[in-house]
Amino acid sequence: MRLLKHLFAPSARKLFPAECLEEITRAIATAERRHHGEICFAVEASLPARAVLAGVDPATRARQVFGELGVWDTELNSGVLVYLLLADHRIEIVADRGYRGRVDDAQWRGACDAIAAGLREGEPKAGILRAVEMISAHMERHFPRTEGVHDEDELPNRPHFL
Repeated sequence: MRLLKHLFAPSARKLFPAECLEEITRAIATAERRHHGEICFAVEASLPARAVLAGVDPATRARQVFGELGVWDTELNSGVLVYLLLADHRIEIVADRGYRGRVDDAQWRGACDAIAAGLREGEPKAGILRAVEMISAHMERHFPRTEGVHDEDELPNRPHFL
């Protein structure tokens, strides 16, 4: 059954048209001006059949994407990946080691729940924008903006389609 869901998954681009992507991009850029964290958003409609047959689960795939997109490679280890796997209806957050012991799974789950609610309500953009704000609040608390410190935008703010 899972294989069929992946073979016939709807297009991620249909769910997130260009104007939606632009608004998400702006929200991430605006949020990142308030702290030294980096938010990366990635959407994957489905996995290749061989990955599904091999049993690759969404959490494993999210960790792979975290590495592939270089979310781990920020100066302060403050990158966070928000990963959506549409075929499995799963949302995963992978946070870099700078959050270890600071933000627990339940706190990250709140942002996932906001996205899931937006998807259920037919308002995916609204859910993602809420999640960006929730994630940004954690970043502000643990990686606050420091006066006089140059803050380079280390990761692209535009969502990735995989």
